[in-house]
Amino acid sequence: METNDVKITKDLQEAVSALAVNLGQSEPFAAYRQAIQALEADPRAGDLLRRLAQAQTAMRTRQSQSGIPQADIDALRHLQREAQANETILSFSESQQAAIAYIREINQEISQMLGVDFGALARRSCC
Repeated sequence: METNDVKITKDLQEAVSALAVNLGQSEPFAAYRQAIQALEADPRAGDLLRRLAQAQTAMRTRQSQSGIPQADIDALRHLQREAQANETILSFSESQQAAIAYIREINQEISQMLGVDFGALARRSCC
């Protein structure tokens, strides 16, 4: 029985490795990696994302401490519109969403084959 368990474990490890390689070589992940590289190479987009993140953090801090002035809300919305209009950021966001959708699709296929929710089994426990 132990020999069979070792074979199953080895087969499972090989299947997981093959899945990882195939995911990494898939079109959605290739596009996502390219979008990450483009984002890292675009100083304007990177600066815009940093400013947006800082503004969002400041807004959450102010919101928990007191009211938020309308000027701060307007500035945050302006940064959000600027980020949404930036082609590099837009491409990154779209490719990220496509990669997530692809993983969900793979999860559904594996779940159907196994007859259980594969994604739920694969999640790390937080306790």
